Amino acid sequence: MPTPPPLDEFRRDARVWLEAHAERWSSGGDWGVGSDAVAVFHDRPDPEEEAAVAGACDWHRTKLGAGWAALTWPVELGGRDLPLVYEQAFATEEAAFETPSVPEVVTITLSLVAPTVELFGTDEQKATFLPPFLQATKLACQLFSEPGAGSDLASLSCRSQRVGAEWLLNGQKVWTSGARQADFGLLIARSDSSAAKHHGLTAFLVPLDSPGVEIRPIRQMTGGASFNEVFLTDVRVPDALRLGDEGDGWKVTTAMLGFERSVSGAGAGGAGGSWPQVLDVARHLGRAGDPLVRQELAHLYSRSRVLDLTNDRTRGALLAGQEPGPAGSICKLLWTQVLTETSAVVARLLGSRLAADTGEWGTYAWTEHVLGAPGYRIAGGSDEIQRNIIGERVLGLPREPRPA
Repeated sequence: MPTPPPLDEFRRDARVWLEAHAERWSSGGDWGVGSDAVAVFHDRPDPEEEAAVAGACDWHRTKLGAGWAALTWPVELGGRDLPLVYEQAFATEEAAFETPSVPEVVTITLSLVAPTVELFGTDEQKATFLPPFLQATKLACQLFSEPGAGSDLASLSCRSQRVGAEWLLNGQKVWTSGARQADFGLLIARSDSSAAKHHGLTAFLVPLDSPGVEIRPIRQMTGGASFNEVFLTDVRVPDALRLGDEGDGWKVTTAMLGFERSVSGAGAGGAGGSWPQVLDVARHLGRAGDPLVRQELAHLYSRSRVLDLTNDRTRGALLAGQEPGPAGSICKLLWTQVLTETSAVVARLLGSRLAADTGEWGTYAWTEHVLGAPGYRIAGGSDEIQRNIIGERVLGLPREPRPA
């Protein structure tokens, strides 16, 4: 590992680079300036979504080329092999500048799929996939959930059948974020129907332009269609695209879900509105001095800080070489609680402004947060599943009764 530069020097250099490549946000308190978007799931037509994805990827590559992205990744993969604190320091500096928002498919590629390939991929797979994933020239989505297998993912029915040097895939996946913009999907399928449900699964990296793959958008109650159904009909995938050993798909699944839960709510570019934005609403409405409102704001701030610190600790463990574990469930549960509490506080502040679009900046836009936040109580494993994991694997409580 190269010797890290002094942190103060690193932050100073980061600010200098950001000043040359981005505009600073206007100073705080400028109500009505800039975007008031606080959506959890964006309502964008496909051309706008594609443009947002392209903009985020371009910005990522600009940072990567200058040494400001993939900071914790090994040097041989284009990173700088720096401790986590440097990544956090850069994120703090970057948050002061107007930079492209990061669509979910980009986050999934960089923070979920790439680390999973690094953990389970063969040397050839790492050489083939990690460079384009880390450079965001190829994107990937997560093909896990099914109509009959959500929280109980191990009961999935998508089938994979070995045919010589290939696998034949048949089934349906649902709630797939970013599938229409992705090049690959990391898919879990049942390869042995005679094995116990957690042991007969195998993972694959499926090219989404393969014959037999059909992607259909799902319209959400927010109006957008960032989720998708993915149908696989006699899709042929070479064995070289199998990730991990045959029958070890559950290990791949739990690792990737651990990565997902550990980054839930992390970073300035997270989904939905933030505590500072809620504070701005309270100030604009002249409610920030109300003792009851101040109490609610303080509680929301405390929850948000606990989430940030827990995420930092969990990510530090991952970067130290530990496999994703149940601590990720704590992050995921905390994040959904922050999203839910944010909805509650802002709804009490805005009242009827949240229900009627008068065109007033920074008010009705919160509808997209309120309507979208409940989705993350299910996505990535429901709140109930997270509590079971925490109870059984962290607290050592008796297992939830399982049907025979």
